Amino acid sequence: MEAFPVVTSLIDRIEAGVQTGTQAGAGITFLGSAAADRHAERLSWAELHDDAAGMAAALQALGVVPGDRVAIIGPTSRPLVTAIQATWLAGATVVCLPLPMRLGSIESFTLQTRARIANAQACMVLVDPELEPFLATQPGDPPVVRLPELRGSSAAWERPVVDAESLAVLQFTSGSTDDPKGVMLPHRCVVNNIDAIVHGAGLGAGDVGVSWLPLYHDMGLIGMLSTPMTTGFDLAIAPPQDFLAAPADWMRWMSEYRATLACGPNFAYALAARALRRVDDLDLSQWRLALNGAEPIDPGAVEAFLETGAKHGLSPAAAFCVYGMAEATLAISFPEPGSGMSVDTVDRTTLEHERYAAEATRPEDARRLALLGKPLRGLEVRVCDPDTGAPQSDREVGELELRGNSVTPGYWQRDDVTRATLWDGWLRTGDLGYMVDGQVVVCGRIKDVIIVGGRNVFPEEIERACAAVEGVRPGNVIAFGTDTRRGKEGIVVVAETRADADAPLRVRDEVVDRVCDVVGIPPYEVILVQAGSLPKTSSGKLQRSLCRMQYLEDNLVLL
Repeated sequence: MEAFPVVTSLIDRIEAGVQTGTQAGAGITFLGSAAADRHAERLSWAELHDDAAGMAAALQALGVVPGDRVAIIGPTSRPLVTAIQATWLAGATVVCLPLPMRLGSIESFTLQTRARIANAQACMVLVDPELEPFLATQPGDPPVVRLPELRGSSAAWERPVVDAESLAVLQFTSGSTDDPKGVMLPHRCVVNNIDAIVHGAGLGAGDVGVSWLPLYHDMGLIGMLSTPMTTGFDLAIAPPQDFLAAPADWMRWMSEYRATLACGPNFAYALAARALRRVDDLDLSQWRLALNGAEPIDPGAVEAFLETGAKHGLSPAAAFCVYGMAEATLAISFPEPGSGMSVDTVDRTTLEHERYAAEATRPEDARRLALLGKPLRGLEVRVCDPDTGAPQSDREVGELELRGNSVTPGYWQRDDVTRATLWDGWLRTGDLGYMVDGQVVVCGRIKDVIIVGGRNVFPEEIERACAAVEGVRPGNVIAFGTDTRRGKEGIVVVAETRADADAPLRVRDEVVDRVCDVVGIPPYEVILVQAGSLPKTSSGKLQRSLCRMQYLEDNLVLL
């Protein structure tokens, strides 16, 4: 049996990554607006580490000691990445704060940012100067330090004593179904999960990653920054707004840097598929892991991406559909690298009425679900009845629970939530799913399930069908249940429409038809709203519970 790597602190692993990276000639490249001069800026991992040690010395001079929490906010850039590593080198806890990604949310952004800083009991806030006005600091707030002003000599850095149980990251959940909570991640959890990722994906010094993922989200911070930083393979990194403004740039970066690895949520691959139809002269033949996670996976979107990428040399074997969550540090299950996407086609009626994933026999009543691989090394997954806690057998749908060496010990300052979520050593994920042949399948979130006529209807299926209607903005549809005037639960669909959608009645009628196709009954109400108005988390996930609240309070931004 293969021995597990020795669990140490992130400081030890960062130093090991410098050594490996030096031998391989690897480093980090800042792309687009992440670079100071808007052109690619490359540093070796050793150069980044020297800068971070100098910044850590400056933090120590300002009084930061092991155990302190340092809040950091800024766009993806060399100063931000340096500050993240510097905080670890000072022995402190990294608290990366979200950026305002949607227009009209500045006031909400300021309130949420201040709440996170207060919740984390941060000793200091490191900020990009352009974002400082949005902090709206008041007397009694922790000191604010501008990132460009935080400089020091690496020779002055004093290596702190940090053990595996010291808190490395305080990761606020994205809050797709609830208020954000601070997930505590000791060095032990982060190191173990990185080791599991490297082992499960077969990563090594020859890999090259490209990432535009936000660093305030676990997939960006742990998966696409900390993993190459501690493993010593090449990384090219850009701000998320660069990708959102021009999805084709992601594909160009993959081609230019001969990248082997990239990660993104499902919607990113849908955007990439559209972008690939409009570009030529790309070489994606080196891309071996197109990791898809962070939100429900649509097999159709993955297939469309693979189809459009084929002319650029993209292999279907690159599809890498995974399962993860912040409470597990990041990754929970991976398929076998190079196996491509596998799909379980199940009977929708049996799934909804009996919570059993029977294999479909009729195409018209089939639902396709991506197989998300087996649990990673150091993790266990089981399925339990969400009401009784009784273990479920293969293909019986229940709540996914997990335990292992990278699972959070709990939530910051929330003993009540910790007790409700962690029991008998197992963490309740809130996800409905099942196991088949040792692989994980996720059906949806328990809190989002719509109960109609004794059926468990999953909103993701309704949303995907409605997003295909011409005039509806893909990825911007929310479905939820509500009490009707007859005292029964009905389905409400709220959809953003494109600016060129000049026939709202036609769009609404087609949405009704799509819902009938999926669930066999018409929706209680279809509401078309302005583009950019649907509530989303800082990582881009749809907030169904908040949308439902806005609907009940008549606060939706109608056309």
